Amino acid sequence: MAEYTDNGRDPSEIEGRIKTDAVKDSDGAIETGVRISGDAAGLLRQAAASPRNVRLQRTASQPTEDQPLWVAIRNRAKAVSFNRYNAFIEAVLCQAPVERDDTDAPAYGEPSTLDSVRGYGSPTVRRRRRSLDTRPTIQGMDAYKLLKLATEAFLIVECGVAIKDGDLDLGEDDELFEAGEESRRLERSVDLGSITAELRSYLVGADSSTLPYLDRIVSKLVGFQGGLDQERLPYCQAILAHRLTCPSLIELIWSYWHEEGMLVQTMNAIALRFQNKRRGANDPLANLELDPLRPLNNLIWGFIQDESNRLSVQRRAYEYDHHYGISLVGKAVSDFHPADSRTKFIEAFHNLLYRTIMFYREDDDATMVADAFALLNALREVHIILAEGAHNQFGDLPWKAREEMLIMQWMMARPEIREFIRGRHMVPYQEPWIGAVDDMKRLQGWSDVTATHFHELAVFGEQILLSVRYGDWIEVNDQELARNWARYWRPEIQRYIHAYHAVSGVDLSVEITDTRLAENRYRQPSVLIANRLAVQHPGVPNLSRGKLRAPHQADAELLDIPAHVLRQLPRRR
Repeated sequence: MAEYTDNGRDPSEIEGRIKTDAVKDSDGAIETGVRISGDAAGLLRQAAASPRNVRLQRTASQPTEDQPLWVAIRNRAKAVSFNRYNAFIEAVLCQAPVERDDTDAPAYGEPSTLDSVRGYGSPTVRRRRRSLDTRPTIQGMDAYKLLKLATEAFLIVECGVAIKDGDLDLGEDDELFEAGEESRRLERSVDLGSITAELRSYLVGADSSTLPYLDRIVSKLVGFQGGLDQERLPYCQAILAHRLTCPSLIELIWSYWHEEGMLVQTMNAIALRFQNKRRGANDPLANLELDPLRPLNNLIWGFIQDESNRLSVQRRAYEYDHHYGISLVGKAVSDFHPADSRTKFIEAFHNLLYRTIMFYREDDDATMVADAFALLNALREVHIILAEGAHNQFGDLPWKAREEMLIMQWMMARPEIREFIRGRHMVPYQEPWIGAVDDMKRLQGWSDVTATHFHELAVFGEQILLSVRYGDWIEVNDQELARNWARYWRPEIQRYIHAYHAVSGVDLSVEITDTRLAENRYRQPSVLIANRLAVQHPGVPNLSRGKLRAPHQADAELLDIPAHVLRQLPRRR
Protein backbone atom coordinates (compact mmCIF):
# COMPACT_ATOMS: atom_id res chain seq x y z
CA MET A 1 0.00 0.00 0.00
CA ALA A 2 1.41 3.37 -1.04
CA GLU A 3 2.06 5.91 1.70
CA TYR A 4 0.41 9.30 1.55
CA THR A 5 1.26 12.59 3.22
CA ASP A 6 -0.56 15.89 3.09
CA ASN A 7 2.74 17.80 3.16
CA GLY A 8 1.54 19.97 6.04
CA ARG A 9 -1.51 21.36 4.27
CA ASP A 10 -4.53 22.57 6.18
CA PRO A 11 -7.29 19.90 6.28
CA SER A 12 -9.73 22.28 4.60
CA GLU A 13 -7.48 22.35 1.52
CA ILE A 14 -7.48 18.60 1.06
CA GLU A 15 -9.39 17.62 -2.05
CA GLY A 16 -11.03 14.40 -3.02
CA ARG A 17 -13.78 12.94 -5.12
CA ILE A 18 -16.40 10.46 -4.02
CA LYS A 19 -18.31 8.67 -6.76
CA THR A 20 -21.11 6.22 -6.24
CA ASP A 21 -21.67 3.50 -8.83
CA ALA A 22 -24.91 1.52 -9.04
CA VAL A 23 -24.97 -1.65 -11.12
CA LYS A 24 -27.39 -4.51 -11.59
CA ASP A 25 -26.34 -8.11 -11.19
CA SER A 26 -27.74 -11.06 -13.17
CA ASP A 27 -30.70 -11.40 -10.81
CA GLY A 28 -31.68 -7.79 -11.17
CA ALA A 29 -30.46 -6.72 -7.73
CA ILE A 30 -28.79 -3.35 -7.49
CA GLU A 31 -25.27 -3.20 -5.96
CA THR A 32 -23.87 0.10 -4.81
CA GLY A 33 -20.16 0.85 -4.66
CA VAL A 34 -18.21 3.88 -3.51
CA ARG A 35 -14.98 5.02 -5.15
CA ILE A 36 -12.73 7.59 -3.43
CA SER A 37 -9.91 9.29 -5.27
CA GLY A 38 -7.63 12.22 -4.80
CA ASP A 39 -6.34 13.44 -1.41
CA ALA A 40 -9.14 11.74 0.52
CA ALA A 41 -8.09 8.35 -0.78
CA GLY A 42 -4.52 9.01 0.29
CA LEU A 43 -5.62 9.92 3.80
CA LEU A 44 -7.61 6.70 4.12
CA ARG A 45 -4.64 4.65 2.95
CA GLN A 46 -2.38 6.42 5.43
CA ALA A 47 -4.82 5.83 8.31
CA ALA A 48 -5.10 2.17 7.45
CA ALA A 49 -1.32 1.80 7.34
CA SER A 50 -0.76 3.58 10.71
CA PRO A 51 -3.44 2.48 13.21
CA ARG A 52 -3.67 4.36 16.51
CA ASN A 53 -4.16 2.70 19.93
CA VAL A 54 -6.65 4.34 22.26
CA ARG A 55 -6.14 3.67 25.98
CA LEU A 56 -8.33 4.71 28.90
CA GLN A 57 -6.73 5.54 32.25
CA ARG A 58 -8.25 5.62 35.70
CA THR A 59 -8.73 8.87 37.57
CA ALA A 60 -5.40 10.39 38.58
CA SER A 61 -4.78 10.81 42.30
CA GLN A 62 -4.03 14.14 43.94
CA PRO A 63 -1.38 14.20 46.70
CA THR A 64 -2.76 14.58 50.24
CA GLU A 65 -0.98 15.69 53.38
CA ASP A 66 -1.32 12.38 55.28
CA GLN A 67 0.60 10.26 52.74
CA PRO A 68 4.02 10.63 54.46
CA LEU A 69 2.52 9.09 57.63
CA TRP A 70 1.81 5.90 55.68
CA VAL A 71 5.39 5.83 54.40
CA ALA A 72 6.64 6.16 58.00
CA ILE A 73 4.38 3.30 59.16
CA ARG A 74 5.70 0.94 56.50
CA ASN A 75 9.23 2.06 57.24
CA ARG A 76 8.90 1.27 60.95
CA ALA A 77 7.19 -2.05 60.22
CA LYS A 78 10.31 -3.10 58.34
CA ALA A 79 12.53 -1.71 61.08
CA VAL A 80 11.00 -3.90 63.84
CA SER A 81 10.81 -7.06 61.74
CA PHE A 82 12.37 -10.26 63.03
CA ASN A 83 15.26 -10.21 60.56
CA ARG A 84 16.27 -6.76 61.77
CA TYR A 85 15.86 -7.86 65.38
CA ASN A 86 18.05 -10.90 64.78
CA ALA A 87 20.71 -8.68 63.19
CA PHE A 88 20.50 -6.39 66.23
CA ILE A 89 21.08 -9.27 68.67
CA GLU A 90 24.01 -10.51 66.59
CA ALA A 91 25.58 -7.04 66.50
CA VAL A 92 25.09 -6.23 70.19
CA LEU A 93 25.54 -9.59 71.92
CA CYS A 94 27.45 -11.86 69.55
CA GLN A 95 30.36 -9.77 68.25
CA ALA A 96 33.87 -10.03 69.63
CA PRO A 97 34.00 -9.20 73.35
CA VAL A 98 34.47 -5.54 74.15
CA GLU A 99 37.44 -4.32 76.14
CA ARG A 100 37.20 -5.32 79.77
CA ASP A 101 39.05 -2.23 80.94
CA ASP A 102 36.33 0.23 81.99
CA THR A 103 38.70 3.16 81.40
CA ASP A 104 38.53 2.47 77.67
CA ALA A 105 34.75 2.29 77.63
CA PRO A 106 33.02 4.96 75.54
CA ALA A 107 31.15 7.65 77.40
CA TYR A 108 27.37 7.75 77.37
CA GLY A 109 26.15 8.61 73.91
CA GLU A 110 29.52 8.03 72.21
CA PRO A 111 29.71 5.73 69.18
CA SER A 112 30.85 2.18 69.84
CA THR A 113 32.27 -0.66 67.81
CA LEU A 114 28.89 -2.31 68.34
CA ASP A 115 27.19 0.36 66.25
CA SER A 116 27.42 -1.63 63.02
CA VAL A 117 23.64 -1.43 62.79
CA ARG A 118 21.82 1.89 63.10
CA GLY A 119 21.40 2.79 66.77
CA TYR A 120 22.65 -0.58 68.00
CA GLY A 121 25.01 0.69 70.70
CA SER A 122 22.94 1.18 73.84
CA PRO A 123 25.33 2.25 76.65
CA THR A 124 23.31 0.24 79.16
CA VAL A 125 23.69 -2.89 77.05
CA ARG A 126 27.43 -2.24 76.64
CA ARG A 127 28.00 -1.81 80.36
CA ARG A 128 26.04 -4.97 81.15
CA ARG A 129 27.93 -6.94 78.52
CA ARG A 130 31.25 -5.69 79.84
CA SER A 131 30.45 -6.93 83.32
CA LEU A 132 29.38 -10.31 81.91
CA ASP A 133 32.47 -10.67 79.71
CA THR A 134 34.69 -10.53 82.79
CA ARG A 135 33.05 -13.64 84.25
CA PRO A 136 34.44 -17.11 83.49
CA THR A 137 30.89 -18.41 82.81
CA ILE A 138 27.23 -17.42 82.95
CA GLN A 139 24.90 -19.07 85.40
CA GLY A 140 21.31 -18.47 86.37
CA MET A 141 19.20 -15.86 84.61
CA ASP A 142 21.86 -13.35 83.60
CA ALA A 143 21.92 -14.34 79.93
CA TYR A 144 18.14 -14.18 79.60
CA LYS A 145 17.99 -10.85 81.43
CA LEU A 146 20.54 -9.42 79.03
CA LEU A 147 18.52 -10.73 76.08
CA LYS A 148 15.44 -8.97 77.48
CA LEU A 149 17.41 -5.76 77.94
CA ALA A 150 18.71 -5.91 74.37
CA THR A 151 15.17 -6.52 73.07
CA GLU A 152 13.89 -3.48 74.95
CA ALA A 153 16.73 -1.40 73.51
CA PHE A 154 15.86 -2.61 70.01
CA LEU A 155 12.24 -1.54 70.37
CA ILE A 156 13.23 1.81 71.87
CA VAL A 157 15.47 2.52 68.89
CA GLU A 158 13.26 1.23 66.08
CA CYS A 159 9.54 1.32 66.88
CA GLY A 160 8.88 5.05 66.37
CA VAL A 161 9.83 8.11 64.35
CA ALA A 162 11.35 10.95 66.36
CA ILE A 163 12.46 14.47 65.52
CA LYS A 164 15.96 15.41 66.64
CA ASP A 165 17.34 18.88 65.97
CA GLY A 166 14.60 19.48 63.42
CA ASP A 167 15.44 16.37 61.38
CA LEU A 168 13.36 13.27 60.86
CA ASP A 169 15.12 9.94 60.56
CA LEU A 170 13.30 7.34 58.49
CA GLY A 171 16.34 5.19 57.98
CA GLU A 172 18.90 5.36 55.20
CA ASP A 173 19.10 1.65 54.36
CA ASP A 174 17.69 0.64 51.00
CA GLU A 175 15.78 -2.16 52.69
CA LEU A 176 13.92 0.37 54.85
CA PHE A 177 13.19 3.11 52.32
CA GLU A 178 12.81 2.16 48.68
CA ALA A 179 12.22 5.28 46.63
CA GLY A 180 11.05 3.35 43.57
CA GLU A 181 8.39 1.39 45.45
CA GLU A 182 7.14 4.45 47.31
CA SER A 183 6.95 6.39 44.05
CA ARG A 184 4.79 3.67 42.50
CA ARG A 185 2.49 3.59 45.50
CA LEU A 186 2.13 7.36 45.65
CA GLU A 187 1.94 7.68 41.84
CA ARG A 188 4.55 10.44 41.86
CA SER A 189 8.31 10.65 42.12
CA VAL A 190 9.58 10.86 45.72
CA ASP A 191 12.82 10.37 47.58
CA LEU A 192 13.83 10.28 51.23
CA GLY A 193 14.37 14.03 51.40
CA SER A 194 10.98 14.93 49.93
CA ILE A 195 9.12 12.46 52.16
CA THR A 196 10.95 13.78 55.21
CA ALA A 197 9.93 17.33 54.34
CA GLU A 198 6.31 16.28 53.74
CA LEU A 199 6.16 14.43 57.06
CA ARG A 200 7.56 17.45 58.89
CA SER A 201 4.92 19.69 57.34
CA TYR A 202 2.16 17.19 58.21
CA LEU A 203 3.05 17.21 61.91
CA VAL A 204 1.75 20.05 64.09
CA GLY A 205 2.67 21.67 67.39
CA ALA A 206 5.29 24.14 68.46
CA ASP A 207 8.16 22.04 67.07
CA SER A 208 6.15 20.32 64.32
CA SER A 209 6.51 17.05 66.20
CA THR A 210 2.95 15.89 66.94
CA LEU A 211 0.48 13.95 64.84
CA PRO A 212 -2.70 15.98 64.18
CA TYR A 213 -4.83 13.25 65.77
CA LEU A 214 -2.80 13.26 69.00
CA ASP A 215 -2.69 17.05 69.06
CA ARG A 216 -6.50 17.09 68.84
CA ILE A 217 -6.69 14.72 71.83
CA VAL A 218 -4.20 16.66 73.97
CA SER A 219 -6.02 19.94 73.39
CA LYS A 220 -9.12 18.43 74.98
CA LEU A 221 -7.56 16.65 77.94
CA VAL A 222 -9.30 17.49 81.21
CA GLY A 223 -7.13 18.66 84.09
CA PHE A 224 -4.26 20.12 82.07
CA GLN A 225 -4.12 23.89 82.28
CA GLY A 226 -0.53 24.32 81.23
CA GLY A 227 2.57 22.45 80.17
CA LEU A 228 0.83 20.68 77.33
CA ASP A 229 3.83 21.25 75.12
CA GLN A 230 6.17 19.54 77.59
CA GLU A 231 6.93 15.86 78.03
CA ARG A 232 8.34 14.63 81.31
CA LEU A 233 8.83 11.52 83.38
CA PRO A 234 5.81 9.69 84.85
CA TYR A 235 6.23 11.47 88.21
CA CYS A 236 5.56 14.96 86.87
CA GLN A 237 2.36 16.83 85.94
CA ALA A 238 2.84 16.81 82.19
CA ILE A 239 2.50 14.62 79.12
CA LEU A 240 4.29 11.29 79.49
CA ALA A 241 7.66 11.46 77.77
CA HIS A 242 7.65 10.42 74.09
CA ARG A 243 4.03 9.27 74.10
CA LEU A 244 3.05 12.45 72.23
CA THR A 245 5.98 13.29 69.96
CA CYS A 246 7.19 9.74 69.32
CA PRO A 247 4.32 7.23 69.63
CA SER A 248 5.22 3.57 69.30
CA LEU A 249 4.13 2.41 65.86
CA ILE A 250 3.19 -1.07 67.03
CA GLU A 251 -0.27 -2.61 67.24
CA LEU A 252 -1.53 -5.37 69.53
CA ILE A 253 -3.15 -7.23 66.63
CA TRP A 254 0.39 -8.32 65.67
CA SER A 255 0.59 -10.27 68.93
CA TYR A 256 -2.95 -11.62 68.58
CA TRP A 257 -2.38 -13.24 65.21
CA HIS A 258 0.95 -14.73 66.24
CA GLU A 259 -0.75 -16.16 69.31
CA GLU A 260 -3.47 -17.66 67.10
CA GLY A 261 -0.64 -19.04 64.94
CA MET A 262 0.57 -21.03 67.98
CA LEU A 263 3.84 -19.18 68.55
CA VAL A 264 3.27 -18.87 72.30
CA GLN A 265 1.87 -22.40 72.58
CA THR A 266 4.96 -23.77 70.81
CA MET A 267 7.28 -22.08 73.26
CA ASN A 268 5.17 -23.23 76.21
CA ALA A 269 5.27 -26.84 74.99
CA ILE A 270 9.07 -26.71 74.78
CA ALA A 271 9.26 -25.14 78.24
CA LEU A 272 7.09 -27.92 79.72
CA ARG A 273 9.28 -30.61 78.16
CA PHE A 274 12.35 -28.76 79.43
CA GLN A 275 10.91 -29.16 82.95
CA ASN A 276 10.35 -32.89 82.34
CA LYS A 277 6.56 -32.57 82.21
CA ARG A 278 4.70 -35.07 80.03
CA ARG A 279 1.84 -34.03 77.75
CA GLY A 280 -0.40 -37.06 77.29
CA ALA A 281 0.38 -40.75 76.93
CA ASN A 282 2.27 -40.28 73.66
CA ASP A 283 4.22 -37.07 74.15
CA PRO A 284 5.51 -35.89 70.72
CA LEU A 285 8.33 -34.03 72.49
CA ALA A 286 9.58 -37.06 74.42
CA ASN A 287 12.93 -37.00 72.58
CA LEU A 288 13.54 -33.26 72.88
CA GLU A 289 16.82 -32.89 74.75
CA LEU A 290 18.78 -29.62 74.99
CA ASP A 291 22.34 -30.30 76.02
CA PRO A 292 23.90 -27.99 78.65
CA LEU A 293 26.90 -27.17 76.46
CA ARG A 294 25.04 -24.82 74.12
CA PRO A 295 23.51 -21.42 74.91
CA LEU A 296 19.81 -22.18 74.45
CA ASN A 297 19.85 -24.48 77.47
CA ASN A 298 20.62 -21.59 79.79
CA LEU A 299 18.35 -19.15 77.96
CA ILE A 300 15.30 -21.41 78.30
CA TRP A 301 16.15 -21.84 81.98
CA GLY A 302 16.01 -18.06 82.36
CA PHE A 303 12.81 -17.92 80.30
CA ILE A 304 11.07 -20.35 82.65
CA GLN A 305 12.39 -18.69 85.79
CA ASP A 306 11.12 -15.32 84.56
CA GLU A 307 7.55 -16.57 84.06
CA SER A 308 6.18 -14.39 86.85
CA ASN A 309 7.37 -11.28 84.97
CA ARG A 310 5.75 -12.21 81.65
CA LEU A 311 2.24 -11.48 80.49
CA SER A 312 -0.19 -14.32 81.04
CA VAL A 313 -2.52 -15.62 78.32
CA GLN A 314 -5.49 -14.26 80.22
CA ARG A 315 -3.88 -10.83 80.56
CA ARG A 316 -3.38 -10.60 76.81
CA ALA A 317 -6.86 -11.99 76.14
CA TYR A 318 -8.48 -9.23 78.17
CA GLU A 319 -6.57 -6.61 76.21
CA TYR A 320 -7.37 -8.20 72.85
CA ASP A 321 -11.02 -7.89 73.83
CA HIS A 322 -10.57 -4.31 75.04
CA HIS A 323 -8.81 -3.21 71.84
CA TYR A 324 -10.64 -5.17 69.17
CA GLY A 325 -13.42 -7.22 70.77
CA ILE A 326 -11.67 -10.44 69.69
CA SER A 327 -11.18 -13.36 72.04
CA LEU A 328 -9.09 -16.47 72.39
CA VAL A 329 -10.34 -20.02 72.73
CA GLY A 330 -8.79 -22.23 75.37
CA LYS A 331 -8.74 -23.45 78.93
CA ALA A 332 -6.69 -20.49 80.14
CA VAL A 333 -9.48 -18.06 79.22
CA SER A 334 -12.48 -20.20 80.15
CA ASP A 335 -13.36 -17.88 83.06
CA PHE A 336 -13.48 -14.64 81.09
CA HIS A 337 -15.48 -11.59 82.21
CA PRO A 338 -14.35 -8.40 80.41
CA ALA A 339 -15.53 -5.03 81.67
CA ASP A 340 -15.30 -3.18 78.33
CA SER A 341 -15.33 -4.84 74.93
CA ARG A 342 -15.20 -3.47 71.38
CA THR A 343 -18.10 -5.60 70.17
CA LYS A 344 -18.44 -3.69 66.87
CA PHE A 345 -14.81 -3.77 65.80
CA ILE A 346 -14.88 -7.01 63.79
CA GLU A 347 -17.96 -5.88 61.89
CA ALA A 348 -16.56 -2.39 61.24
CA PHE A 349 -13.08 -3.59 60.24
CA HIS A 350 -14.30 -6.33 57.91
CA ASN A 351 -16.80 -3.91 56.42
CA LEU A 352 -13.90 -1.52 55.77
CA LEU A 353 -11.98 -4.26 53.96
CA TYR A 354 -15.04 -5.17 51.88
CA ARG A 355 -15.69 -1.51 50.99
CA THR A 356 -12.07 -1.21 49.93
CA ILE A 357 -12.37 -4.21 47.60
CA MET A 358 -15.53 -2.70 46.10
CA PHE A 359 -13.64 0.54 45.54
CA TYR A 360 -10.84 -1.34 43.76
CA ARG A 361 -13.33 -2.90 41.36
CA GLU A 362 -14.77 0.49 40.47
CA ASP A 363 -11.38 2.19 40.40
CA ASP A 364 -9.97 -0.36 37.97
CA ASP A 365 -12.81 0.39 35.56
CA ALA A 366 -11.40 3.26 33.49
CA THR A 367 -14.83 4.18 32.17
CA MET A 368 -16.04 5.46 35.55
CA VAL A 369 -14.89 7.56 38.51
CA ALA A 370 -14.96 5.46 41.68
CA ASP A 371 -16.86 6.95 44.60
CA ALA A 372 -14.79 6.78 47.81
CA PHE A 373 -17.24 8.36 50.27
CA ALA A 374 -18.53 4.98 51.50
CA LEU A 375 -14.91 4.00 52.09
CA LEU A 376 -14.26 7.26 53.93
CA ASN A 377 -17.19 6.62 56.27
CA ALA A 378 -15.91 3.10 56.98
CA LEU A 379 -12.46 4.51 57.80
CA ARG A 380 -13.99 7.01 60.20
CA GLU A 381 -16.00 4.27 61.94
CA VAL A 382 -12.95 2.04 62.53
CA HIS A 383 -10.93 5.06 63.67
CA ILE A 384 -13.50 5.88 66.37
CA ILE A 385 -13.68 2.27 67.61
CA LEU A 386 -9.89 2.01 67.81
CA ALA A 387 -9.76 5.28 69.75
CA GLU A 388 -12.30 3.96 72.26
CA GLY A 389 -10.03 1.01 73.05
CA ALA A 390 -6.86 3.10 73.43
CA HIS A 391 -7.01 3.34 77.23
CA ASN A 392 -5.61 1.77 80.41
CA GLN A 393 -3.05 -0.85 79.25
CA PHE A 394 -2.86 0.53 75.70
CA GLY A 395 0.46 2.30 76.25
CA ASP A 396 2.47 -0.57 77.72
CA LEU A 397 0.87 -3.97 77.08
CA PRO A 398 1.35 -4.01 73.26
CA TRP A 399 5.00 -3.08 73.84
CA LYS A 400 5.49 -5.84 76.42
CA ALA A 401 3.72 -8.44 74.28
CA ARG A 402 5.90 -7.53 71.27
CA GLU A 403 9.05 -7.82 73.37
CA GLU A 404 8.16 -11.27 74.67
CA MET A 405 7.09 -12.66 71.30
CA LEU A 406 10.23 -11.38 69.57
CA ILE A 407 12.26 -13.32 72.11
CA MET A 408 10.14 -16.43 71.46
CA GLN A 409 10.68 -16.08 67.71
CA TRP A 410 14.41 -15.71 68.26
CA MET A 411 14.51 -18.90 70.34
CA MET A 412 12.47 -20.78 67.73
CA ALA A 413 15.06 -19.79 65.11
CA ARG A 414 18.01 -21.14 67.13
CA PRO A 415 20.00 -24.09 65.70
CA GLU A 416 19.27 -26.18 68.81
CA ILE A 417 15.53 -26.01 68.11
CA ARG A 418 15.91 -26.54 64.37
CA GLU A 419 17.75 -29.81 65.05
CA PHE A 420 14.47 -31.20 66.39
CA ILE A 421 11.69 -29.14 64.77
CA ARG A 422 12.88 -27.29 61.70
CA GLY A 423 10.00 -27.28 59.25
CA ARG A 424 10.27 -28.72 55.78
CA HIS A 425 13.33 -28.06 53.66
CA MET A 426 11.53 -27.15 50.45
CA VAL A 427 9.11 -24.66 52.01
CA PRO A 428 10.21 -20.99 51.51
CA TYR A 429 9.59 -19.66 55.01
CA GLN A 430 9.59 -15.88 55.28
CA GLU A 431 11.36 -15.97 58.67
CA PRO A 432 13.42 -18.81 60.18
CA TRP A 433 11.19 -19.39 63.23
CA ILE A 434 8.09 -20.22 61.17
CA GLY A 435 9.29 -23.71 60.26
CA ALA A 436 9.65 -24.72 63.91
CA VAL A 437 6.13 -23.55 64.71
CA ASP A 438 4.70 -25.41 61.71
CA ASP A 439 6.47 -28.59 62.80
CA MET A 440 5.15 -28.25 66.35
CA LYS A 441 1.61 -27.77 65.05
CA ARG A 442 1.90 -31.01 63.10
CA LEU A 443 3.36 -32.88 66.08
CA GLN A 444 0.63 -31.69 68.44
CA GLY A 445 -2.20 -31.98 65.90
CA TRP A 446 -3.15 -28.34 66.36
CA SER A 447 -3.78 -27.14 62.82
CA ASP A 448 -2.64 -27.80 59.27
CA VAL A 449 -2.61 -24.10 58.33
CA THR A 450 0.93 -22.79 58.05
CA ALA A 451 2.06 -20.10 60.45
CA THR A 452 3.04 -18.04 57.39
CA HIS A 453 -0.58 -16.97 56.93
CA PHE A 454 -0.88 -15.96 60.57
CA HIS A 455 2.37 -14.02 60.27
CA GLU A 456 1.03 -12.12 57.26
CA LEU A 457 -2.19 -11.32 59.12
CA ALA A 458 -0.07 -9.93 61.95
CA VAL A 459 2.28 -7.83 59.82
CA PHE A 460 -0.24 -6.44 57.34
CA GLY A 461 -3.05 -6.08 59.87
CA GLU A 462 -0.76 -4.01 62.08
CA GLN A 463 0.12 -1.60 59.27
CA ILE A 464 -3.50 -1.19 58.16
CA LEU A 465 -4.75 -0.46 61.68
CA LEU A 466 -1.89 1.95 62.44
CA SER A 467 -2.79 3.99 59.36
CA VAL A 468 -6.39 4.16 60.57
CA ARG A 469 -5.62 4.74 64.26
CA TYR A 470 -3.17 7.62 63.84
CA GLY A 471 -4.78 9.27 60.84
CA ASP A 472 -6.88 12.37 61.54
CA TRP A 473 -10.04 10.89 60.01
CA ILE A 474 -12.68 12.35 62.29
CA GLU A 475 -13.14 15.68 60.49
CA VAL A 476 -12.10 14.61 57.00
CA ASN A 477 -14.78 15.21 54.39
CA ASP A 478 -12.65 14.81 51.27
CA GLN A 479 -12.94 11.48 49.51
CA GLU A 480 -9.52 12.04 47.93
CA LEU A 481 -7.87 11.04 51.24
CA ALA A 482 -9.81 7.77 51.31
CA ARG A 483 -9.02 7.15 47.64
CA ASN A 484 -5.30 7.64 48.23
CA TRP A 485 -5.43 5.46 51.36
CA ALA A 486 -6.98 2.56 49.47
CA ARG A 487 -4.54 2.82 46.58
CA TYR A 488 -1.47 3.07 48.81
CA TRP A 489 -2.38 0.12 51.07
CA ARG A 490 -3.72 -2.10 48.29
CA PRO A 491 -0.97 -4.78 48.52
CA GLU A 492 -1.36 -5.07 52.30
CA ILE A 493 -5.17 -5.17 52.21
CA GLN A 494 -5.32 -7.83 49.52
CA ARG A 495 -2.67 -9.95 51.26
CA TYR A 496 -4.55 -9.63 54.55
CA ILE A 497 -7.84 -10.75 52.93
CA HIS A 498 -6.12 -13.71 51.30
CA ALA A 499 -4.42 -14.78 54.54
CA TYR A 500 -7.69 -14.43 56.47
CA HIS A 501 -9.39 -16.68 53.93
CA ALA A 502 -6.61 -19.27 54.26
CA VAL A 503 -6.83 -19.21 58.06
CA SER A 504 -10.57 -18.97 58.68
CA GLY A 505 -12.18 -20.09 55.41
CA VAL A 506 -14.08 -16.78 55.14
CA ASP A 507 -13.57 -14.59 52.06
CA LEU A 508 -13.98 -10.94 53.08
CA SER A 509 -14.00 -9.76 49.45
CA VAL A 510 -17.18 -11.48 48.23
CA GLU A 511 -20.58 -9.83 48.20
CA ILE A 512 -22.89 -11.07 50.94
CA THR A 513 -26.01 -12.68 49.46
CA ASP A 514 -26.85 -14.98 52.34
CA THR A 515 -27.33 -14.26 56.05
CA ARG A 516 -25.11 -17.23 56.87
CA LEU A 517 -22.22 -15.56 55.05
CA ALA A 518 -22.77 -12.43 57.14
CA GLU A 519 -22.64 -14.50 60.33
CA ASN A 520 -19.29 -16.02 59.34
CA ARG A 521 -17.86 -12.67 58.26
CA TYR A 522 -18.53 -11.09 61.64
CA ARG A 523 -17.85 -14.14 63.80
CA GLN A 524 -14.89 -14.43 66.17
CA PRO A 525 -11.75 -15.52 64.24
CA SER A 526 -10.86 -17.94 67.05
CA VAL A 527 -14.22 -19.71 66.60
CA LEU A 528 -13.72 -19.99 62.84
CA ILE A 529 -10.23 -21.42 63.36
CA ALA A 530 -11.56 -23.94 65.88
CA ASN A 531 -14.28 -24.96 63.42
CA ARG A 532 -11.65 -25.74 60.81
CA LEU A 533 -9.71 -27.73 63.39
CA ALA A 534 -12.88 -29.73 64.07
CA VAL A 535 -13.01 -30.63 60.38
CA GLN A 536 -9.35 -31.62 60.45
CA HIS A 537 -9.82 -33.80 63.56
CA PRO A 538 -13.31 -35.32 63.81
CA GLY A 539 -12.80 -36.06 67.51
CA VAL A 540 -12.51 -32.36 68.30
CA PRO A 541 -15.76 -30.55 69.29
CA ASN A 542 -17.66 -28.94 66.43
CA LEU A 543 -18.18 -25.35 67.53
CA SER A 544 -20.58 -24.41 64.73
CA ARG A 545 -23.27 -26.48 66.43
CA GLY A 546 -22.46 -25.15 69.89
CA LYS A 547 -22.26 -28.67 71.36
CA LEU A 548 -19.18 -30.53 72.55
CA ARG A 549 -18.60 -34.18 71.74
CA ALA A 550 -16.18 -36.26 73.79
CA PRO A 551 -12.73 -35.44 72.40
CA HIS A 552 -9.28 -36.66 73.42
CA GLN A 553 -7.97 -35.16 76.65
CA ALA A 554 -5.28 -33.06 74.98
CA ASP A 555 -7.81 -31.64 72.51
CA ALA A 556 -10.25 -30.91 75.32
CA GLU A 557 -7.63 -28.83 77.08
CA LEU A 558 -6.87 -27.00 73.85
CA LEU A 559 -10.50 -26.28 72.96
CA ASP A 560 -12.21 -25.67 76.28
CA ILE A 561 -14.62 -23.08 74.92
CA PRO A 562 -15.48 -20.18 77.25
CA ALA A 563 -19.13 -19.40 77.84
CA HIS A 564 -18.97 -15.90 76.34
CA VAL A 565 -17.81 -17.42 73.02
CA LEU A 566 -20.46 -20.12 73.01
CA ARG A 567 -23.16 -17.52 73.47
CA GLN A 568 -22.21 -16.01 70.09
CA LEU A 569 -22.75 -19.26 68.23
CA PRO A 570 -26.08 -20.02 66.49
CA ARG A 571 -28.35 -22.52 68.17
CA ARG A 572 -29.34 -25.74 66.43
CA ARG A 573 -32.80 -25.47 65.00
